[in-house]
Amino acid sequence: MALQEEFEKQGNILFKYRGILPIIILIVGLAVFSYSKYYNEYPEDNFISENIAFIAIGISFIGLIIRAYTVGHTPKNTSGRNTEDQLADTINKTGIYSTVRHPLYVGNFFMWLGISALTLNVWFIISFVFFYWVYYERIMFAEEQFLRKKFGEMYLSWAAVTPAFVPCLKKWKKPAIPFSWKKVIQKEKNGFLAIFIVVYLFKTIEIYIEKQEFIVEDTWLIYATIFAIAYYIIVKYTNKWTSLLKHDR
Repeated sequence: MALQEEFEKQGNILFKYRGILPIIILIVGLAVFSYSKYYNEYPEDNFISENIAFIAIGISFIGLIIRAYTVGHTPKNTSGRNTEDQLADTINKTGIYSTVRHPLYVGNFFMWLGISALTLNVWFIISFVFFYWVYYERIMFAEEQFLRKKFGEMYLSWAAVTPAFVPCLKKWKKPAIPFSWKKVIQKEKNGFLAIFIVVYLFKTIEIYIEKQEFIVEDTWLIYATIFAIAYYIIVKYTNKWTSLLKHDR
């Protein structure tokens, strides 16, 4: 099989199971963090280590904002969470898509870079960046092959002037579709919850290793996590039982 077909085949497989990547990052990250804490290899107290939870949440929120902005301006059957097959009724070429071809994966990168930062392990963070690059390079290749076959020259002309992963803000064009808060609230609740749950999990492990307790003393983190859980539940069942969050795209 030629390398082009091999990349496409691998990308389609990884596309279906791309939800596994966060689990791998989380498990390995927790293992690295626990080892460093248990064997006193975690960096000594300094501004970064003392405020790493805030820093990690801030980095992850950059990714969440990128994802929210992308989803809020896109039409139906594009930029979704489908995991079975490639799906695109049209090509998004305005808004954030005028600056980068894969903004959702840029958002995912920052969300999980923030989580990786919680380990304060430079080698783990570098490994995450490399693994993410190799993993998503295949997925992006498969997606672009699908779009190239479906839209032909229309896709190629847009791709020729639009970067794949590193945005070029000079190419910005006003979004063709109005922003939909309903779509963002409905689609991005999982990511919002995941950020606080994961940070809380890291903090719980840290407290247990240091004090053999499960009591997190950071009141702000407790309240933030409770809010994230409540927000997720409210959105989930509002969407299930009412039409308040229904949107036409």
